[in-house]
Amino acid sequence: MNAVSWALVVAVVLVLVWATVLCVARVRRLDRLHVRTDAARAGLEAALERRAGAALAVAAVLESEGGRADRLRAAVAGTHSARSPAGDLEAAENVLGRALAAVERSVLPVAVLEELVDAEQLVILARRVHNDAVRDTLGLRSRRLVRWLHLAGTAPLPAYFEIADADAGVTITAPSAAPDLRIIAPADVRSGVRRSRIER
Repeated sequence: MNAVSWALVVAVVLVLVWATVLCVARVRRLDRLHVRTDAARAGLEAALERRAGAALAVAAVLESEGGRADRLRAAVAGTHSARSPAGDLEAAENVLGRALAAVERSVLPVAVLEELVDAEQLVILARRVHNDAVRDTLGLRSRRLVRWLHLAGTAPLPAYFEIADADAGVTITAPSAAPDLRIIAPADVRSGVRRSRIER
């Protein structure tokens, strides 16, 4: 075997080693991303469940108002039933979000209001973490090498979770003792996270 043949063999071996190392690295990264996405989904579902619990607490406070309490309970029941494979969880969570947005929060006890606000903010953050994980996973799975060699295996494609965040202007703290102060939470367009500010 002459020098050219040896050089060709070495080059082929180096290419195979490089391709193997690259594939192994991609598979490991895919595995980490899928684990991250699964964990983010579990966190999102826990946040949605907490918001449902807060909604039931609000419904208990509004018991005397009848219709509003019944709508909240029905919306919560809808989110639970929508967790089945055939259910539309996004639509059901949007129904619950609209029902909560219609609640006059100034009548809620401080503890109930704080729990509701915390639950709503947690949903916003958990949804962002989940969608970021989905974006990164889909981005890697769209690479040609991953698609051509089926490096993702049989793992299902993750999906974004899109629901409307709580409307701007919803009170997020207990009403101030001063009659001329009103605390509101405008939407931060860049991050989707609400920040409290005081308007006189």
